Amino acid sequence: MTFIQTLEHHPVYFYILIFVLGLCIGSFINVVITRLPPLIDSDLAKESDKPLPNLIKPGSHCPFCKHKISWFDNIPLLSYLLLRQRCRHCDDMISARYFWVELITALLFVICAIKFGVSTTLLWSLIFTGLLVPLTFIDLETWLLPDSITLPGIALGLLCSLFHEFVSFTDALIGAIAGYGILWSIYQIHHRLTGREGMGYGDFKLLAMLGAWLGWQALPLVMLLSSLAGIVTFLILKLLVKFDHSKPIPFGPFLSIAGWLYLVNQTNLMQLISPL
Repeated sequence: MTFIQTLEHHPVYFYILIFVLGLCIGSFINVVITRLPPLIDSDLAKESDKPLPNLIKPGSHCPFCKHKISWFDNIPLLSYLLLRQRCRHCDDMISARYFWVELITALLFVICAIKFGVSTTLLWSLIFTGLLVPLTFIDLETWLLPDSITLPGIALGLLCSLFHEFVSFTDALIGAIAGYGILWSIYQIHHRLTGREGMGYGDFKLLAMLGAWLGWQALPLVMLLSSLAGIVTFLILKLLVKFDHSKPIPFGPFLSIAGWLYLVNQTNLMQLISPL
């Protein structure tokens, strides 16, 4: 029995393997979330008086005391819990984001594994998920949607379509063009009517990326779901916390969530809105 056949016949082992893979990818995504924005944004770079680290070097270290983190303090999830959210050396609090990114990535990977099984489609879905998670958290923390993720993401979506994993190349190409064009048009209309910027160009490229992966047919539903989620979140923030309603909230996370939900649950979502 081959390794692939073993995974197919023992799904529990398969899901555990995917979960561990998700934890490892989530750990690297945390590095991307922390280090990429200062590399591409001059204002964030000015906050550091030392040369900025890249995504590979230096190795993992405490952001406060700069002490190198040993391997046994860098185990996804476990180290965070065993250290009780603190650095072993300086006792400063470690951001809960590190824990949640690792856990969320692992859980999303497992859901993809349940949906697509042992297949090349699963591999592509994990790549798609691995692009959306850092985009979501970077946008939440810095209001940036880096071109260094969205533009390769568009290219990967078009490449995926050549293998007809999710959509055809024609649908993917139209989706990428239409995704950018839809939000660009909304931006221009809003700007002319109000004189304000309603969203950034990163949102246009993110929707183009979703169109490249999911096809143009997904765009109406993705826009509907993300807009509804944004409105509900805005109302909750306005009612439950002290929130400046004149201050916009990042739209990228809602686009990412809607796109991922469409990927793994397209049929049910389409049935849900069919009465509309």
